[in-house]
Amino acid sequence: MSSTHPSFDQFSAEMLAAGYDEVLERPWAAHVLVDTHSHPFEANAIVAKGEMWLAVDGAPERHLRPGDRFHLLANVPHTERYGADGATYWVARKA
Repeated sequence: MSSTHPSFDQFSAEMLAAGYDEVLERPWAAHVLVDTHSHPFEANAIVAKGEMWLAVDGAPERHLRPGDRFHLLANVPHTERYGADGATYWVARKA
């Protein structure tokens, strides 16, 4: 990532200070498709590497690249798919 985006440590500190319970790095392999699902936690994330597409609750897909952020409330249906080089994002979770 370029220097204009936070480091993992900066993102983690920001999210923990905002009340999130944990911050994780989530790598995904190339061409993975995750069908409609939801999580029992809120997720606030930033793409660190690669590219992904996210469709939330039936809305059109968003194409996300390094530095792009996304936020999902708990129990919101969404789909994910990952690009030719896969993707890694940093995600803060809160119950």
